[in-house]
Amino acid sequence: MHTDPNAAPINPLPAVVWLLALPIIAMEVVMNLASAGVVGGAQGVGWRQDAVQRFAFSPDFMRDMIANNYYPLEHLMRLVTYPIVHVSFTHAIFVVVFLLALGKMVGEVFRPWAVLVVFFGATLAGAGMMTALPFIHSSLIGGYPAVYGLIGAFTFLLWTNLAGSGASQYRAFSLIGMLMGIQLVFGLIFGGGWDWVAELSGFFAGFLLSFVVSPGGWERVREKIRERG
Repeated sequence: MHTDPNAAPINPLPAVVWLLALPIIAMEVVMNLASAGVVGGAQGVGWRQDAVQRFAFSPDFMRDMIANNYYPLEHLMRLVTYPIVHVSFTHAIFVVVFLLALGKMVGEVFRPWAVLVVFFGATLAGAGMMTALPFIHSSLIGGYPAVYGLIGAFTFLLWTNLAGSGASQYRAFSLIGMLMGIQLVFGLIFGGGWDWVAELSGFFAGFLLSFVVSPGGWERVREKIRERG
């Protein structure tokens, strides 16, 4: 077997994936250095909590803004900033791993702008659904809703391929089914909040947006189905 001595040691990622991942990575590096006392001095220990309070999305704040028709930028920006900050190092690591893996698979098919639309569309969908359900008061923080949007886009790619091959299209939804099942088990054991509402909303947003932003869009889906017929 011949190997290319000039080949990259790891498969290159689409630039747009790094554009999305690097702010999360940079924020986590700063938070960990601060908690270790390397930067920020004595105040650095509380930087993560300060960042969570500053960037987390609050459904109650959004409902108040809608009710009063008043949209201050410091709260409006939370709609798109909450995926950058995480409650712990482990939380951030899992998000980044999923983002890099799924971003690579989706980004190799979708155009860069389409990946951004899916990522931020899912982010907004998660926040929007949390706001729409009046009994939810917990804040939303971390990149899982956006990552679930990429899972939705990846599911769309599997779904269209299965449509053309004649295989059962329901298999495309096995990943989201498994993840939701795992989350249900953890929620029952450790007690879960309402984040799953945002994550599931992000998934459906990513899946549905893919009909519009994927190469060929709906026409590609129709061709795959015709091939199956």
